[in-house]
Amino acid sequence: MNLTLPHKSIGVAIIWNQTGQILIDRRKIGGTMGGLWEFPGGKIEPGETVEACIVREIQEELAIEIAVGEHLISIEHTYPTFHLTLTVHHCQHISGVPQPIESEEIRWVNISNLSNYQFPAANIEIINALQAVSRL
Repeated sequence: MNLTLPHKSIGVAIIWNQTGQILIDRRKIGGTMGGLWEFPGGKIEPGETVEACIVREIQEELAIEIAVGEHLISIEHTYPTFHLTLTVHHCQHISGVPQPIESEEIRWVNISNLSNYQFPAANIEIINALQAVSRL
């Protein structure tokens, strides 16, 4: 880990619906990595568990209720201006209709279609892990 760069710890949700699709959202155009697609989530607050962070962030960003399930993968990634730790969990959509509160748009997609969307570099390992799991 590069100690000279700011570090962000992020809880990430792979939200599954009843038909086996997952939810992705497109980052706001003006922000960091604007226009790229991502898996929803956000910064883990001091003293907060990853699971609590994911539930809170999904409620704030998408206005839906989820159940956090098993851990999928943890990723360390360094961008030019910051270092990132992504802790990714499978989640189940429980209730509510997803709203793009913090993003440009949201979509339910099949894992096989993820390659049709442009994601930040750190997300590629998540996609690879999802594709490996879906082949089992």
